[in-house]
Amino acid sequence: MDAAAIVLIALLIDFVIGEVPNAIHPLRWMGNILYFLDRHIKRGNPAFTKLKGFLSYLFVFVLFLGIAIAITTAVRYFFGEWPWIIATAFIFKVTFAIFSFRRHVKPIQKDLRNGDTEAAAAKVQMIVSRNTKGMDAEHIASSCTETISENYVDSVVSPVTYFGLLGIIGCIMFRCANLMDAMWGYRNEKYGDLGFFPAKFDDVLGYVTARISPVFIAIGAFLLRMDWKAAIPAARREHIKTPSPNSGWPMTAFAAALGISMEKKDVYIMGTGPLPTVDDITRCYHLLELSSIIFLLLVTMPLYIFIGIHVQTGLENFIIDFIGGF
Repeated sequence: MDAAAIVLIALLIDFVIGEVPNAIHPLRWMGNILYFLDRHIKRGNPAFTKLKGFLSYLFVFVLFLGIAIAITTAVRYFFGEWPWIIATAFIFKVTFAIFSFRRHVKPIQKDLRNGDTEAAAAKVQMIVSRNTKGMDAEHIASSCTETISENYVDSVVSPVTYFGLLGIIGCIMFRCANLMDAMWGYRNEKYGDLGFFPAKFDDVLGYVTARISPVFIAIGAFLLRMDWKAAIPAARREHIKTPSPNSGWPMTAFAAALGISMEKKDVYIMGTGPLPTVDDITRCYHLLELSSIIFLLLVTMPLYIFIGIHVQTGLENFIIDFIGGF
């Protein structure tokens, strides 16, 4: 019951409250630490630079896991079961996002409906890495659907899977690797060696979750009366179109289920339908939300009930016993 309550409360927090304000968001703090390390780590011998990248990941992971597990352990020891459930649910929630995508894209949709593509393109620049200046309405809508569908794995399926397996240890482990990959995972002279470990570790952690994601996208599409039969075959056929080894799986499944194409100029075109409209953006985040809820209920909750909660409380018990020994 505790495990089920934690998952459901975390989902409720995501729906009602949404994201923690950026100024106090742990991922913002993590990003600040990585920025500091980036400025002070000296590059040199490729092997040593890769080692520094690994040690940087280990430092960030241990730091944030230490803070999180100290909070849950202290709350459980001093305040009891229900405060511990709420604290764990809140920490879990910080590592995933389901309903925030609609909040990000609604202002863009409003600009598109008003015919103000310049303002919409400026807002899209905040959620994608490409140059959006002068982008037309169809490619603005495509950028939104690409971001939503790609993040189905990175922002939902992966962190909640590792939470199910390892409790807050797992979701923090993934979130550290994923954020470091986003900041350091570039194949260039500056980051090619420093970001090597977090980029590869992120790929490894996302390998299975990316490949099972089309199944749950298809289930969500079936319930929303979309083209659910096309999702899995499209993912198998077209996932290689993206530079990332994992992101193509959910993106191609979303494109097929929605009956649209997604295009990043000079990089890829996936799907066989027309480029998306402003209404397709709404259909896209509805599909993400429903598929995410299904995954949480069918996969995360059972995993956490039978595995993850025991791993987490085992570590908390060890800390309590260790401190008690003094």
